[in-house]
Amino acid sequence: MSQAENHGKSSLAASGGTKARSANLGLLLMRLTFGLSMALTHGLGTLRGFISGVDQFPDPLGLGPSLSMGLMAFAEFFCAMAVALGLATRLACLPLMTGLGVAFFLFHSGDPFSRKELAFLYLAAFTTLALTGPGHWAIDTWLRRLKGKKDS
Repeated sequence: MSQAENHGKSSLAASGGTKARSANLGLLLMRLTFGLSMALTHGLGTLRGFISGVDQFPDPLGLGPSLSMGLMAFAEFFCAMAVALGLATRLACLPLMTGLGVAFFLFHSGDPFSRKELAFLYLAAFTTLALTGPGHWAIDTWLRRLKGKKDS
């Protein structure tokens, strides 16, 4: 690839080979680890509580406990599963980042860092995925390739 063709591409994307495979594997592992962990250990419980009509849920924005719980169930379960699959990854990260930002900066604002560390780690992971995208091994990539073939 000439320097002119390489202009505007990241060195990782332009290098191909081992670096690109390693980065794509890292993004896949990150999506699966954080997406499935969020969906199964947090989102599933929140979704079950929402479906069963539990009305006890933090409401730091004043939206009401039911709406707050419904929004977090959507983010923690459905958006986290989308991230794990690599489906609309950047878009799916936005509700997660919002909910985790509220948890870290508002709900746990007075808590010691050890109490809000998990929200911080999830926020950092989903922010990273929103910035990088899902990587090569994702439904998003497969759909882009499929669309490219149809446009040809």
